[in-house]
Amino acid sequence: MKRIVVLVSGGGTNLQALIDAQNRGEITRGRITCVISSNPNAYALERAAKNGIETEVIRRRDFADFDEYDSALTALLKAKNADLVVLAGFMTILGSQVINAFENRIINIHPALIPSFCGEGYYGLRVHEEALKKGVKVTGATAHFVNEICDGGPIILQKAVEVLDGDTPEVLQKRVMEQAEWKILPKAVALFCEDKIKVTDNKTVILK
Repeated sequence: MKRIVVLVSGGGTNLQALIDAQNRGEITRGRITCVISSNPNAYALERAAKNGIETEVIRRRDFADFDEYDSALTALLKAKNADLVVLAGFMTILGSQVINAFENRIINIHPALIPSFCGEGYYGLRVHEEALKKGVKVTGATAHFVNEICDGGPIILQKAVEVLDGDTPEVLQKRVMEQAEWKILPKAVALFCEDKIKVTDNKTVILK
């Protein structure tokens, strides 16, 4: 049974999707053992507590410099014996120590079809604002491993979502979450826990 540690910063809707999938028996070989927040007031911590999941808080501003924070987060994840780290709306940049210590063991969900609308600065509503500005007819979400290139790690799963006339960034964001993010993130986690993801040359193969 793999130990899953989820990193959060806000409301925790993607965390809730993972908890719900776990409760439905869809993540068969893994268990969320800890939720770590960069924000002590994050509602995601309440979601974890309601489901009997251990929580921790680690804030970037409590450390003198980024390397010190990077070391502390790496040590915390190792202390929690994390087999898999999931970024579920975690708004603090990960450093090279964490990324190297958990190579191909950190999964992120991005609210667009990478390589579109991704990279530095593309998070939250801005992704959907740019998609609407460009006039795309289809957007979606991508579950991918994390490396040192922002949104540049191996893609695990993608799901398309139709853009409709009259969409606002907020309306599109909600549709992408409901139709794509909340579906493929738990699926990617389940596949990892079942040892069904093979990474070669920054690409993944999903094993049958």
